[in-house]
Order: sequence, then C-alpha cells, then structure tokens
Amino acid sequence: MSERNTQLKVSAIKDGTVLDHIPAQSLFQVIDILDLSHCGNPVTIGVNLESKTLGRKGIIKISDRFFLDEELSRIALAAPDATVNIIRDYQVVSKKRIELPAEVIGIAKCSNPMCVTNNQAVTTRFATVVEDKKVKLLCHYCEKTTEEFIPLRH
Repeated sequence: MSERNTQLKVSAIKDGTVLDHIPAQSLFQVIDILDLSHCGNPVTIGVNLESKTLGRKGIIKISDRFFLDEELSRIALAAPDATVNIIRDYQVVSKKRIELPAEVIGIAKCSNPMCVTNNQAVTTRFATVVEDKKVKLLCHYCEKTTEEFIPLRH
C-alpha cells in the first residue's frame, strides 16, 4: 500500500497579501468589507480549513495587492484575530495581527431601525467599544449600541 500525501495544497503567491485565521463563518463578510469581488487581481479563497485555535478557519490570498492599515483594520469587526502576511518573492516578509479601529465609517449598519442612517442617505459612523472582550459599535447619530456586526449591503 502506498503512502498518501494528506496535506492540503494551496498554491503560493509570489507577491501579495495573505489574510489568515479568519473565522470560517466570517470569511464572506471579510470579502465584502475589502470589496474583493471587484478586485482584478488573482484571489484564492479557502473556507472551512482545519485550525487548532478556531476549529474551522478561512484564508484569503490576494496576488499583487497590498492594503493600507486603515483598510485592514475594517475587517477587525468580522475577524478580530486575523493575521496579515505580506509576501515578497514567495517569502513572508511581514506578519502582523489586525488592529481594531477606534472608528468605523460606512461598512456597518446601525441596529436601530429609527436611526437616520437607516432612513436617509447618511453614511454610518460608529465608535468601537470593547466590553468583556466583545466589540460593540456606538452609533454617532442615535447613540444606540450595536452588539453584533451587521455589514452594509451596497
């Protein structure tokens, strides 16, 4: 009986960004937040991959694309423990954790149906608040606290 290779193989990228340790259930929110469906670069997506810490995780590889810290901080709402790996010439040259932004603008929806942002063309704006290791969003307009990240649908 021959020995089988049981390793999952995902092609390496020469230059670009790898987002790892994304909770599997949050992967598609991260894709929406970064607007990757309109990205012209090659994108590799893995979902429900085994993870020792998360159980199941997602991973995104974007060739020839590098993000500003402000862009990446927006995904902290959906994937607070995600890591960012910068790849140059097939090597990881930088690895860091996502950092939660102090303010979130235009990517989350207010949970208050009476909020002006849900009834008029007003860009949403929240302050991030961490209580008991849980991220909450405080609406700038109605001051309602949203306990769960609700992505805006454009």
